[in-house]
Amino acid sequence: MACSRIHFNLHLPFPSDSAQIPSICHSPSHLSLLLSPFPLFTTPKIAYSSAPRRTCGAVCSHMTIEEKPLSENRMLVYVPPHPLIKHWVSVLRNEQTPCPIFRNAMAELGRLLLYEASRDWLPTVSGEIQSPMGVASVEFIDPREPVAVIPILRAGLALAEHASSILPATKTYHLGISRDEETLQPTIYLNKLPEKFPEESKVFVVDPMLATGGTIVAALSLLKERGVGNKQIKVISAVAAPPALQKLSEQFPGLHVYTGIIDPEVNEKGFIIPGLGDAGDRSYGTDT
Repeated sequence: MACSRIHFNLHLPFPSDSAQIPSICHSPSHLSLLLSPFPLFTTPKIAYSSAPRRTCGAVCSHMTIEEKPLSENRMLVYVPPHPLIKHWVSVLRNEQTPCPIFRNAMAELGRLLLYEASRDWLPTVSGEIQSPMGVASVEFIDPREPVAVIPILRAGLALAEHASSILPATKTYHLGISRDEETLQPTIYLNKLPEKFPEESKVFVVDPMLATGGTIVAALSLLKERGVGNKQIKVISAVAAPPALQKLSEQFPGLHVYTGIIDPEVNEKGFIIPGLGDAGDRSYGTDT
């Protein structure tokens, strides 16, 4: 059995006014980036050591992790290092990917990110059932506490398409937010959120592109007005960029963000570079 110890210090060539990522915690399930408002980045430095590996038919590996204590009031960004997530992000990036395949790739990426984000987060109930061979102790997702899923229209619908198949008990609330192409300011045109969420609700907000941060900040502000705390929310995105992450870290401490990849910059038109283009237009074939 192989055992490796990995330490990450990540520094990316983001603009000087972007969010700092001073430390990285790498786990077998995901990569979590701890954001801070200071504009400082370093180049990647990876130190690792591995014990001799013995092979017998199949190779088994185990990773030992050293984790530093994290402040509960810091925003965490998770980039799960799963090869399927990398695959679907790559399909989305390709400008030659046709609309139906693009939308399917968005849905598959959303399935994987929701799976990762729901780990150790869903309410459960325990008991015993009779199997064909005897009595078994079991654990089910508690249907009395449905998780709220809030896709931000349009592209959020594609990313959240498989939410109901991943999560046994969900309630879906649609939120339509458009962005002015000149000012880049968000406008809410559809709001199907309840006036108040139940206490201790768990909420997934699904927004494929975290670029300037205007749209996601507007969405989370609506949730805050309805009694949902930052630690009750997990944001699901396909691609994120420093300006949006900076705003979220400043305004919503304790928030968790799950994204397929973090890109280095946003251009003057508010598009992530290299990104994947307009996720809504490419999902629904309306690109002109």
